[in-house]
Amino acid sequence: MKNTLTPAVRQPLVIVAALLLAGCVDEAPLQPRPLVNASEVAASRDEERALAVATLRRVTDRYKRLDAAIKEGFVLLHPCEVRPDEGPVGTVYVHLGRLTDGKIDVEAPDALIYEPGANGRTTLVGVEFAIPYTQWTDPQPPEFLGAVFQTEDEFGVFALHAWVWRANPLGLFAESNPRVSCGTP
Repeated sequence: MKNTLTPAVRQPLVIVAALLLAGCVDEAPLQPRPLVNASEVAASRDEERALAVATLRRVTDRYKRLDAAIKEGFVLLHPCEVRPDEGPVGTVYVHLGRLTDGKIDVEAPDALIYEPGANGRTTLVGVEFAIPYTQWTDPQPPEFLGAVFQTEDEFGVFALHAWVWRANPLGLFAESNPRVSCGTP
């Protein structure tokens, strides 16, 4: 193949190329940048969780009064329970319409978790997301913000608790909460 560049054009191009290469000699070789920075992912996940908790508190604040939850369709699923080898869960009220819609909606949790107290008073301590087995076709259980739902065969659902009204030393999405009591104070 014949070179069509004249010496007058070729010489400046060679000089420019040499200068460009010389400018890179002192630099370290390029390392591939990770597509995802782990600390950025963790910060993003923390922000997502904080936003989800704030949203859940906002949409469930009215349910601090159990009668408000009942008026909106929540029904008793089970009285306060302490699971062997796990610990206290609380009393759960479920909204059947939300449960059977097959969605995980931070604006409309499927169930509410209460701690019983003296004189029949209850304290809202958390929420629960649930999806019936029949509505989940993926071989892996559902996830929400990195937390995997657990199987609850006795109810035929995948479920995930979120302790948005009572801090939990076991974690936001732990199944039980040692700070919840099924006894009256």
